[in-house]
Amino acid sequence: MEKSMEEKIREYMNTWEMIRPGDRVIAAVSGGADSVCLLWALQKIAPELPAFLRVVHVHHGLRGEEADRDENFVRQLCESLGICFRTVHCNAALYAKEHGMSTEEAGRELRYKTFEEEALLWEKEERLEGCLFEALRPVKIAVAHHREDSAETVLFNLARGSGLRGISGIRPVQGRIIRPLLCTGREEICDWLRREGLSWCEDSTNQSEDYTRNVIRHRILPLMRERVNQRAEENILRAADMIAQADEYLEIQADKVWKEAGSTGCEEDFFAEIDCRIFLEQPEIIKNYLIRRMLDVIMVGWKDITGRHFAAIRELAAKQVGSRISLPCKMTAEKTYETLRIYKKKIAVKKSPEMLNGEKKEGRRLEIKGEYPLVIQTEIPVENLEINIFSREKAGEIPKNQYTKWFDYDKITDMLSYRRRCPGDFIMLSGGGKKMVARCMIDDKIPREEREKVPVLAEGSHALWVAGGRISEYYKITDQTKTIVQITYHGGEKHGR
Repeated sequence: MEKSMEEKIREYMNTWEMIRPGDRVIAAVSGGADSVCLLWALQKIAPELPAFLRVVHVHHGLRGEEADRDENFVRQLCESLGICFRTVHCNAALYAKEHGMSTEEAGRELRYKTFEEEALLWEKEERLEGCLFEALRPVKIAVAHHREDSAETVLFNLARGSGLRGISGIRPVQGRIIRPLLCTGREEICDWLRREGLSWCEDSTNQSEDYTRNVIRHRILPLMRERVNQRAEENILRAADMIAQADEYLEIQADKVWKEAGSTGCEEDFFAEIDCRIFLEQPEIIKNYLIRRMLDVIMVGWKDITGRHFAAIRELAAKQVGSRISLPCKMTAEKTYETLRIYKKKIAVKKSPEMLNGEKKEGRRLEIKGEYPLVIQTEIPVENLEINIFSREKAGEIPKNQYTKWFDYDKITDMLSYRRRCPGDFIMLSGGGKKMVARCMIDDKIPREEREKVPVLAEGSHALWVAGGRISEYYKITDQTKTIVQITYHGGEKHGR
């Protein structure tokens, strides 16, 4: 006997251990068929565990009245089901322009940032209410990707030249993200909704071939089903699962080589390097994983580095000493006497009026010249900020003042920004993981109304310091530190921090 949609989804969730009793789950509901199916399935399954369910809808500021219609539809659906609902408005078009990406990419990035922030807020509520029942487990975020979405992702990334990780498909569980509908297909979802007499909203942009994924969805996959194999998606996903296993295995093998031959450090620039002799002995696939490891060390979230760059770096290891190539994100790969090294240059300071230790400010840019140059883009007033840069040899003990912190100057490779927190801001932890600044503020018990007032000093999205609070492990002083940036924030005491 064929399983019902509900049974199929429940079994898939159990197989991947997506939800346990006591879990809290945010369902990402756009109003489309997939997310409506997800919501109806979760609201049936959650009480059985029990698990606790909320809905978050993201309004991207696109599609005008159609987007407003979707928001109202989801609100009314949640009200009818008695489920807590929240909508978050953003401006995807502006975000795309500011970050040099497509509106499709911007929308996706904003959605996941929103879901992460809402999950952190829910966790904070549980602590404030003194809830002890499984309160330490993270809030889960359920999104409505289905089988065709994963197949589309494989083809999309394959065409772009991605490595094994990119063509391993969409994973059922990634951190707090769960995807209960990956066991179903789009047609199956729509048929089930019709049988159940359930309605949904159609997004007009889903038919537009201005979006690459729609071309894959409406042209390439149907043609593959018709002309190649009716079970094309199923076979693509079976291959993706094997690729994911291979990726995990190769990561483990590369990690063993890195522990033997790799290292990081600071000289004039921050670098990651590996012994050339050992590197050249490795199969090409392991070389690629080692290169990726070095890039991860130099720049969290690196992008625009393609297979062509990886090939050039591999070839560089066999060239003469001093050979080098330029890479995106202002990185350089170089062959030294014994190693293959990837590094990132420190910032280059443009000529400007003489400035010293932050005493003179001009416009929205603070420039410190002299032996230790530094540039800080200021988005908020800097009157309460004091900066000193000096050699480690001239340093005393590390200050214990909550509002005075030391940072490793040589690890700062780009212009800093002094601003309020932004979605996606993070710090590095001692174990090598990341923690979102939003979560840090919650854990440090900063009241919600005060969080937007707390200054953040950051390099891109990597926060050096949440003023008066935590600093990133990455920028801390070590035995290898040669130069120190001392930053004092004089505004913390009067704000009660």
